[in-house]
Amino acid sequence: MRRTLAAAAAYFAIVFSLAFLLGVVRTLFVAPMTGDVVAVLVEAPIILLASWFAAGWSTRRFSVPPDASVRLAMGFAAFALLMAVETAMSLLLFGRPLAQQVAA
Repeated sequence: MRRTLAAAAAYFAIVFSLAFLLGVVRTLFVAPMTGDVVAVLVEAPIILLASWFAAGWSTRRFSVPPDASVRLAMGFAAFALLMAVETAMSLLLFGRPLAQQVAA
């Protein structure tokens, strides 16, 4: 279980770092030129592809067993970390109420 959680943390860190960087680029440069919806549509495939490779790298690097339940647990833990950090950042850094964060 320890390897699974370490893999989830690494997976989260990679995807969060890239998403944060791309979010800055999207917000400052792409969205003003194309609009929010198009900017997100450009960003989403990049994040999905990076997530795919980060998940594969994490499972190999931390020797996560090929059992589906273990790998699902890794993905769920990474997703839970991602949602928790995103929500915390929204509340603490941007002062966005929780209801507005959920709606967004």
